[in-house]
This record gives sequence, structure tokens and C-alpha cells, in this order.
Amino acid sequence: MKPRAEAPKIGAARTSGPTDEHLVRSALAGDRSAFEQIVRRHQRPLVNHLYRQIGHRDGALDLAQEVFLKVYLSLASFDPRYRFTTWLYRIASNCAIDHMRKKRPPTCALSAEPGDPTERVLDGVGLQGHPTPHDALRYRELLCRVDLAIRNLPPELRQLLLLRHRQHCRYDEIARITELPLGTVKNRIFRAREILRHELADLLESETP
Repeated sequence: MKPRAEAPKIGAARTSGPTDEHLVRSALAGDRSAFEQIVRRHQRPLVNHLYRQIGHRDGALDLAQEVFLKVYLSLASFDPRYRFTTWLYRIASNCAIDHMRKKRPPTCALSAEPGDPTERVLDGVGLQGHPTPHDALRYRELLCRVDLAIRNLPPELRQLLLLRHRQHCRYDEIARITELPLGTVKNRIFRAREILRHELADLLESETP
């Protein structure tokens, strides 16, 4: 196999203390507190990630517990040559996909960032400082349009888009998490962006100076 890649930006930023991989080794050696530390470190970003995929906070909390249980039971299969977060989010994504297959995917939010097709729309709303009531209303309306466009994406496209733009994963990390070929990941994210551009075309044009 290829050597371990550079650490991806998945979930929360790296905290001080032992690495995830060290904690996994300690947990496998019988240190129960080590796994508890893993849960404390990753619970919030994991719940947020699941919430953006399934759109329900209580469901995301329950699903996170299921993910951590699967992680605990499968610790011995973790390959330390790769990032623990890659493995964690692969399990989480599989659980979310199984959940979404049973229920219609509800709304989830996606913040704009450089390169995102909704960036020009959201950048046109000035909510910094002291926004007027009109600005706040306009911002909420734009977010509703963006949420609806993302909701209408096919689940497999929405999942990849969220991993890219919310969890800030590199393409190769997304490929490893989803177990998809790298070319497939890039193609699907491109398709998702094109769909959003089409759905939000009127907003993009209205925000052009």
C-alpha cells in the first residue's frame, strides 16, 4: 500500500495531547479512558457532519452513537498507516447513507467558500456589523434557496459535496472515505456544482455587480 498521506482537514482542528492513532493503540491495550477521549474529541464535529447529511439533530445524535459503537467494535481492524479520521468518517458516511435510504433526505445547509457555486450569492449579503432587517430577511431567503437546491441533489452527490465543502476533505480523502475511485469523486462533485449553478442561476445573476 501507499505510505500514509498528509493529514486531511476533517472535522475539528487537531487538538493538543495524544494523537488519535495513539489513543487507538491504548484502547486496544485495554485503556477504556482512551476511547472515551476519542469520543469527546470527535463527537461534536461528527454530529454536525451527520446532521448536515440527514437534517435531523436528534437523529444525528443517535447515529453518532451508532457510529462510535461500530468504531469501538472494529478498532482491531483500523490500519494505523492512515488517518483515524478518514476511517471514522467512512463509517459515519456509510451509516448516513443507510439512514437516507430509509428516509427521504431533508434539508441540510452548506456554507459558501471560495470555489463554491453559491459563494457569489452569499457574499452579496452584508450581515457583518449591524445588518438591517431587510438584509437579515434577504439572507434567510437566500439560505432557504440554497438549502432547497442541496436537498434536491441526489444523495450520493450531496454526500460528496458536504465532505468537500463542510469537512474540507481533499479529493483523495473523500475517495478513501467513500471507497470510490478518485475520478468518480471529482466527476460527481463537479456534477453537484453544475446542478447548483443551474438551480441558483437567477440568484447568481442578481448578485453580479
